[in-house]
Amino acid sequence: MKLKKEQAAKLLEALSGHGKVLVPVEEDGVSKFVPYDVSVKFNMERVNTVLPPKDALFPQTQKMYRFKTGKNAEIEEIIDADEQIIFGIRPCDVQSVVCLDEVFLTKTFVDNFYARKREKLTMIAVGCTNPMPTCFCESMGLAMDSAPAADVLFVPTGDGWNVKCQSEKGKALIEKIGIFEDGEGEPLKPAGNELKVNMDGVAEKLEGMFEHPMWDEVYQPCLGCGTCTFICPTCFCFEMTPETRRSEGTKNRHWDSCMYPEYTRMAGGHNPRPTEKERLRNRYMHKLSFFARRYGMGLCVGCGRCVEKCPVGLDITEIIDRVGEA
Repeated sequence: MKLKKEQAAKLLEALSGHGKVLVPVEEDGVSKFVPYDVSVKFNMERVNTVLPPKDALFPQTQKMYRFKTGKNAEIEEIIDADEQIIFGIRPCDVQSVVCLDEVFLTKTFVDNFYARKREKLTMIAVGCTNPMPTCFCESMGLAMDSAPAADVLFVPTGDGWNVKCQSEKGKALIEKIGIFEDGEGEPLKPAGNELKVNMDGVAEKLEGMFEHPMWDEVYQPCLGCGTCTFICPTCFCFEMTPETRRSEGTKNRHWDSCMYPEYTRMAGGHNPRPTEKERLRNRYMHKLSFFARRYGMGLCVGCGRCVEKCPVGLDITEIIDRVGEA
């Protein structure tokens, strides 16, 4: 089946009857996913939003527990899991959800807060045809016109999209929306990434490069600002803090960053990653090696956000090239 571009707003109106619909927009100079309503001017032309859609599953701030202290102490989980539909998520960000699923749902522990949101999430992906200069998803084993983990995939054509249901959840949702046409248009061929790296053997090679002199050089421009971690679709570091008022309060989860010295500072004052060198090394080795060892997949999806937004121009693709040459 297919959908014409001029029908997109009508589609979003119809989807809104089945849950909160998140769409990519430009707002105050920042692109991100926000809840759709008729006043929202969604932008389907930008390939990647600056802020990734992981907030739908792993909120930047999330109230987890409500408690009371005193003689009649109480504690209860805060249930927050409404139906959500992400429309316009790109294949690299779909793969980032696969990575987060591994972290929060496997290896003997299930994070209930993530699991409830994941169960009620429907992903409608849109393939890419003109990637940004900083995109390198193909080098990370992804394809711009494929997103197997999405519930529905929209493949761009000249005047709209071909619509492919890829899960029972996606099929059930699409069948409720009666605005699609039969047949398929000619799919547009993706242009391909300008930025390319060779990942062959990088994960294995990094295992033996913990003390490599390369790290003494590459860390020096780093400001430790954490920009790369907050715009990364696969970063999942967090801290938990209480918010109290007299005998009542909540326990909240907030995004944190491994690039901050406080993240690994222990109660006695010792810090196993005392400088930017150790913190930068840990970030790259985790993305490109440690995660693959534990979960069998890389933690970088080639979205290029960190390449585009690092204020001092640190580039993960240059690190990959240097590892390959080392």
